Amino acid sequence: MKEQLIELFTRLIRYDTTSDAESEEYPSTEAQNFYAEVLAGELSRIGVKDIAIDRYGYVTGCVKGNAEGDTIGFISHMDTSPDCSGCGIEPMIIENYDGKTIKRKGPELSPEEFKELKLYKGKTLICSDGTTLLGADDKAGITEIITALGYIINHPEIKHGDIKVAFTPDEEIGRGVDYFDADKFGCDYAYTVDGGIAGEISYENFNAARAKIDITGKSVHPGSAKGLMVNASLVACELNSALPADEIPSKTDGYEGFFHLTRLSGNVERAHLDYIIRDFDKKKFEEKKALIKNAVEDINKKYGSNTAVLELYDEYYNMAEIIKNKPHVLERAVKAIEKTGIEPLVEPIRGGTDGARLSFMGLPCPNIFTGGHNFHGPYEFICVESMEKAVESIINIVSI
Repeated sequence: MKEQLIELFTRLIRYDTTSDAESEEYPSTEAQNFYAEVLAGELSRIGVKDIAIDRYGYVTGCVKGNAEGDTIGFISHMDTSPDCSGCGIEPMIIENYDGKTIKRKGPELSPEEFKELKLYKGKTLICSDGTTLLGADDKAGITEIITALGYIINHPEIKHGDIKVAFTPDEEIGRGVDYFDADKFGCDYAYTVDGGIAGEISYENFNAARAKIDITGKSVHPGSAKGLMVNASLVACELNSALPADEIPSKTDGYEGFFHLTRLSGNVERAHLDYIIRDFDKKKFEEKKALIKNAVEDINKKYGSNTAVLELYDEYYNMAEIIKNKPHVLERAVKAIEKTGIEPLVEPIRGGTDGARLSFMGLPCPNIFTGGHNFHGPYEFICVESMEKAVESIINIVSI
């Protein structure tokens, strides 16, 4: 299985499927439509039935059950994050990792900086050459699902109900299930395979919102600007300073939420800020949204109405609200991971998955691990032995 995983994964990551938040198309990039065809071909190759690609780029298929049992789905996303280039990925395969710094064309991977590397001495690691991300988020999940389904199909002694699979576009830009038909998918429950370290299971995630703020200033000659000029870029800085300085990603962890400034652009006449707002606690989440509304209102009181214009909208909610009423879904995954011989790690996701929105669409959908680390950047890497455990976990989930 190890060689099979390496071959399939390193082949699938070479397709550039970066999503585009500025696009008005769905999927946001034509490359994802092409990739959907590639994945449909992979599913056909291993014997999955009822394979379909709908008008929105969703790839679905089914492994027919050979016994009575729940209908269970497995879901991973096709796109990679626009935070880092996914074009021209050149994987490096490090057999029997020696625990030392990995030298690459791009920035090195050091166990002093990324302490998780120390867990994998003697294991097989895969990373990019450092000039791109790796694409394990979430092509590792896709690879593991395909490998697990192929194994199940080739081993009819494994008894299971119907197994459904779905590969989705545009998860990284928050649109992954905008057009997904959960009823048509037809599962009792499902699991996204989109997590990190081996053993990880997550059924809690952030409540999430996005804020976009446009600021209009007043540009006059700087030599005669006193009492007249309103510098939109400085107003943007002032607005940002009104938010809590310690509630940012680099200063929070665990169940702490944050404001994350993802984009800042501007000149004297106009400026623009983009934020993502996150919190596990619904009350604190609403307080954060109120805080950014108040900051905009204060700017308008000081500089005039419509100096700052806010667009604020919710993206997804904490799926714990749904999963807590379906404890057997979580318990099944815990038992499945225990059967592989590793310790289940039930941890909150400091982010979101397609499963968060799917859970509120009537499809309970916790998240399980892929074995990857440092997603969304050139420091991303994955342990192949952890990928094997993910495949085992998927097999165990359907066969328990």
